[in-house]
Amino acid sequence: MKLSHVVGTFLLAGGVAALISFYLDPKFSEEATPETASVTPSESPSVANLAVEPPAPATSARRMATINARPDGHYWTRALVNKKASVEFMVDTGASVVALTYKDAQKMGLRPETLDYKWEIRTAGGITKGASVKIESIQINQVNVRNVDAMVLRTDLSQSLLGMSFLRELYSYEFRGERMIIQQ
Repeated sequence: MKLSHVVGTFLLAGGVAALISFYLDPKFSEEATPETASVTPSESPSVANLAVEPPAPATSARRMATINARPDGHYWTRALVNKKASVEFMVDTGASVVALTYKDAQKMGLRPETLDYKWEIRTAGGITKGASVKIESIQINQVNVRNVDAMVLRTDLSQSLLGMSFLRELYSYEFRGERMIIQQ
């Protein structure tokens, strides 16, 4: 590309920017009165007076946490649930929602004996019944996801599962060998 094309493109872009700023300036709007619509030479827009501001730097400061794999090959983490209960979760990308054991539901302050176990849940161990609940917050280190859909399972669950209703609320999650990195 010739230098003259680059300079011409730059000047054209500057002229368009000046023209737009001229028409968007309230002093020059159609509603301006004759007194406010006057322009002195120093106020008239020109390409030479345009200040080119560099774009604001994109921030990559995201909240993140690392979840480590155990010898069983699964990724396990301890999370603070509803700002009061420490619950150990196994990450399960095959689970549609966060699944809670009866015992962990009690630790969170839920009363699982009063829940309506009307949902049929298919697990690797077979079919069981579940009660739909909303978890106020699940926090893993800096990552804090709010209003997470979950199921309390009546039986057939030996540990709580961190399923997709949590994971899909993240900016990203990735597996790097023995680590899972989550970002919000």
